[in-house]
Amino acid sequence: MPQTLQRRDAFNRLGLAGVASGTLLISSLHHFTDLSHVHWHNIFQVLYYIPTVLAALLFGFRGGLCAALLAAISHLPYVVQTSRVNPDYAIEQAVEMSLLCIVGGLTGVLSDRDRRQRRDLERTTNRLTEVYRELEQNFDQMKRAERLFAVGQLAAGLAHELRNPLWSIAGAAGILERNACLEAKHRECLDIIQKESQRLNRLLTEFLDFARPRPPKYQSIDIDALLDSVIQLAVHAVGHSAVQLRKLTAPDLPLVEGDPEMVKQMLLNLAINAIQAMPRGGEVVVSAGVQDGKMILRVRDQGCGIAPEIRDKIFNPFFTTKDGGTGLGLAVAHQIVEQHGGILRAEANSGGGMTFSALLPLGRETTV
Repeated sequence: MPQTLQRRDAFNRLGLAGVASGTLLISSLHHFTDLSHVHWHNIFQVLYYIPTVLAALLFGFRGGLCAALLAAISHLPYVVQTSRVNPDYAIEQAVEMSLLCIVGGLTGVLSDRDRRQRRDLERTTNRLTEVYRELEQNFDQMKRAERLFAVGQLAAGLAHELRNPLWSIAGAAGILERNACLEAKHRECLDIIQKESQRLNRLLTEFLDFARPRPPKYQSIDIDALLDSVIQLAVHAVGHSAVQLRKLTAPDLPLVEGDPEMVKQMLLNLAINAIQAMPRGGEVVVSAGVQDGKMILRVRDQGCGIAPEIRDKIFNPFFTTKDGGTGLGLAVAHQIVEQHGGILRAEANSGGGMTFSALLPLGRETTV
């Protein structure tokens, strides 16, 4: 955009210089041509229309009128000289200059009207493009809603059928583990059963939270204090890795109407995802600020990033690129943001890694 404006300014300056130099050149031809060569003077007078019309097309009504007045003033010495020899011809010259001003003004008016029509057409085109983009986004959201509905139906039918035998398996393994006569290899097998049972139970819990989300319980949220709580919880996911967590907040953050537990869960999911994306260490920055009258929460990491070709799939349920991942962390975070009437975006950092941004309204909005 700046380059386009610079080219336009350069073109306008060039056009202005051309109009001025052309008018002065024609006036010089009048001045240096003998008064007896009337036909040449008539030709020179007609040439005044060229810079006048050009100025009107480039700069509108004011440009055309100013160019015509400049031509009339430049032509005035020739009219004065002619009036001494042929007064009638001088009157014709004056009338011609008046006609030149009328032509310059009318051409400028038409040029201004055409320019306004083009601007209106451009605004309409941009608005139609924006509406088309919104329709595409709504269509994608409809397809996503259909997938989520199917997942919810599946969860409703399988959740209780899976959870009860899972607890039975875990309980039986616990009873067997208390037997002091167990051999080491048997105890190792029981440990595996318990760990896998816990992992499946965790997956099932996330599955149920995603498939049957509860409505938000709105209250005022102190975002600064909530970020402190998120970082304290996320520290446990760091373990022995060389990952550092840092909070960055803007001064005088306003309160946000929302469900603090759900917003905390959303940020914690994003923070844990960022930590897991940096096996070699790095820094995770959890930040908050105000943008366009809304609260924007960001989680920025220095990890391996996400390939562009799969970036539009990361919020889909069960889509994951991590070994042992459930594929529900980002899906749940996306769902929570939507329930609060916000938008969750994922953008690649210029220096590597990703930034997840949640844009939340400050006040309560209709939930999805």
